[in-house]
Amino acid sequence: MTRSSAGGIRLGLLAAVLFGVSTPLAKLLLTGLAPQVLAGLLYLGSGTGLAFFWVARRRRHREATEAPITRRDLPWLAGAIIAGGLLAPVLLMFGLARTPASTASLLLNLEAVFTAVLAWVVFRENVDRRIVLGMAAIVAGGVLLSWGGIALTGRTGPLLVAAACLGWAIDNNLTQKVSAGDPVEIAGLKGLVAGAVNLGVGLALGGALPGLAQLAGAVVVGFLGYGLSLVFYVLAMRALGTARTGAYFSLAPFVGAALGLVLFGEPLTIRFAVAGTLMATGLWLHLSERHEHEHTHQAARHTHRHVHDQHHQHPHAAGDPPGEPHTHAHQHAPLVHQHPHYPDIHHRHSH
Repeated sequence: MTRSSAGGIRLGLLAAVLFGVSTPLAKLLLTGLAPQVLAGLLYLGSGTGLAFFWVARRRRHREATEAPITRRDLPWLAGAIIAGGLLAPVLLMFGLARTPASTASLLLNLEAVFTAVLAWVVFRENVDRRIVLGMAAIVAGGVLLSWGGIALTGRTGPLLVAAACLGWAIDNNLTQKVSAGDPVEIAGLKGLVAGAVNLGVGLALGGALPGLAQLAGAVVVGFLGYGLSLVFYVLAMRALGTARTGAYFSLAPFVGAALGLVLFGEPLTIRFAVAGTLMATGLWLHLSERHEHEHTHQAARHTHRHVHDQHHQHPHAAGDPPGEPHTHAHQHAPLVHQHPHYPDIHHRHSH
């Protein structure tokens, strides 16, 4: 495992922990709040916090630490914001209102499945047998959890949570297209746009702003669970690709489920335990994957944060920043070699 991929795994798991904790906390914040108002506040907390961080970073560093978002990135980013920033959080809030927190948290594993399927089928990212088996285990756990023993009238909540997962899966695959850019800009723009739209619609439909304590809670949960989590997720995607990052992110439902059991006193049933075991098996299959073969790097020119590893052996112009890691436009010469790798921004080759 390379240093880059190991760092990507750590970032993916950290993103999962932050988002997993946010799910039961969001359910606590729903008391007396319209779901769309809460979704707006969570994303505004994310966008506002990251905007302050971005400004502070610019004042501290004169040289760009990450590649800025360009005009070519905007269509991909707009699609990601609509799917994952506008639609998915509202679906989740309505789903949470109709579903036990622990069940909703485990159902969020479906985001990894939908992400991988879209990456594999639509965006042609390599997904090997081990990833497929892991996804099958996660799907089996999700089906057992949401359908077994639930009355017909009780299926709306789990279906809404599953629909939110599909929205975030679309978001993930579109965000991969811009993952070489500044993750703080990406996550901050998502938060500000999605937060403003959701909050405005929620208030227009009759929702009301909460008291100061509840408002502060929503801002903090949004910054950590939606803002920092997304920054770490984008960085992990840069190193691991879309499907693998989604797989590591499936730790989030286990974190949320455990916290939900404690906060709400929900019973630990046999169905819950079996579903959790299936999902844990799927996560282990993803974590233990190894992918290595001879592959070809085509000539390419792009801009992103990097160090001078085996993929970055290029000369520097007079104005390029010193030190490492650094960010500047650079040229990749054609290269054929073999080493363990993931479908990161340098390994999106055919198989």
